[in-house]
Amino acid sequence: MHVSVAAVVADGRFVFVSGQSPTRDGTLVDGTIREQTEVVLENLAMILRSAGARLDDVVRCGVFLADLDSLPQFDEAYTEAFGAHLPARTTVGVALPGYGVQVDCIAMVPDAVPDPVTPATTPTEGR
Repeated sequence: MHVSVAAVVADGRFVFVSGQSPTRDGTLVDGTIREQTEVVLENLAMILRSAGARLDDVVRCGVFLADLDSLPQFDEAYTEAFGAHLPARTTVGVALPGYGVQVDCIAMVPDAVPDPVTPATTPTEGR
């Protein structure tokens, strides 16, 4: 199935990573929620690196679980990956197509130079 979405969008200091599912080389990884979460977070880390960021730069995550009862297993892998740096997070229960977890994130790269903001212009009368 083809989905029209960018995996990552970087604009100045911010990196936006679309929801990642537990896949390796395009193949769904079967396993426990903990195992699937580890794969999802590895994918997030790889995509962040490609945009000059890392997990320590993540400021917010959106977590989507097919079964909210699996939250403790998810949290084990999530806490292990992020360590003491825990970004803001929203966790919701959703229907997912054949897997148990998906995670998206926003990172802020502290050393990046923000893109200059172009000031808004006001139309001039008579032009």
